[in-house]
Amino acid sequence: MPLSPIYTQEPWAETYSEIIDVRSKSEFVEDHIPGAINLPVLNDAERAEVGTIYKRCPFTARKTGAALVAKNISQHLVEHFAAKEKDYRPLVYCWRGGQRSNSLATVLTQIGWRVTVIEGGYKTYRAYVRDQLQQLSEQFNYRVLCGLTGSGKTHILGRLNQQGVQVLDLEALANHRGSLLGQEWESQPLSQPSQKYFESLLLEQLRSFDPDWPVWVESESNKIGQVYLPQSLWQKMKQASCIEVQLPISARVQFLLQEYPHLMTHSDALKAKLELLKSRYGWQKLNQWYQMIDSGQWEIFVKDMIECHYDPTYSRSMQRDFTQVERALHLPDLSDSSIDNFLAALLPACTSVR
Repeated sequence: MPLSPIYTQEPWAETYSEIIDVRSKSEFVEDHIPGAINLPVLNDAERAEVGTIYKRCPFTARKTGAALVAKNISQHLVEHFAAKEKDYRPLVYCWRGGQRSNSLATVLTQIGWRVTVIEGGYKTYRAYVRDQLQQLSEQFNYRVLCGLTGSGKTHILGRLNQQGVQVLDLEALANHRGSLLGQEWESQPLSQPSQKYFESLLLEQLRSFDPDWPVWVESESNKIGQVYLPQSLWQKMKQASCIEVQLPISARVQFLLQEYPHLMTHSDALKAKLELLKSRYGWQKLNQWYQMIDSGQWEIFVKDMIECHYDPTYSRSMQRDFTQVERALHLPDLSDSSIDNFLAALLPACTSVR
């Protein structure tokens, strides 16, 4: 007897050979289940075409859509599914768990694979993300690592993570370093995830943590670049106890020059970002910074940016949002030996249970 698709509203309770999102590329890019692959049964142009026809004649639209779906599924069978073994068990979803996911699921089950479809599709998953972020964010005991710009907070948290400490790296999830000049670069600026996909990635990270152990996080604002932290997480972070990293300004300057080399090779983009500060500091200060950039006085420029902009801004945010500083630890620099000594002093706080 032929198999039928299995329907579930709790796909996260099981594991699957593969998670397949059959929505269009633009839908997938906005948000999807982390780890899913995109095999559209209708691409963006085809969806638009079918939608336009539907306004004139729904029956004709269904015929056109069926032909396009059949063509695309055929292509996926040849290019993606041909090498799958008999025990292959995929999870499939579309926007609402309707025709698009069922079209692919029906074909795959007729072949003989056991296929699960998310009942309610992406909308079911999105509701789960919202609900779980609220619940999970409140379950953990957070410890906040704070310190002025250039203190190496993200670098130190990375070292903690290497030692098995639970670390929530919000800047990595947001693909942004959380400041005016914090957009991640390679050869050109890299885009951040959408708000929805940031929340999907955040939930995936929170689900991996053990609530019996503290979670370490950097003293971020509630907005990292263009994405916002869930209010439940933000409120818990503001209530958490903090450890402050203290580093001489000379060491901070050197660290920032190492961490942001792209700013020295993209001076025009740097100037464009600085222009956003015009209303706060005026053209006279901006022209001073521009002259430092043009003459290659990078250490002087970074030091002045720290003293004029970053330190006052960060100090105000600390006084407003992170007031529970229980301890301050001084580092002479961010060498491996200095960080090792810092971690030795910090680790008892890292491993204390809830």
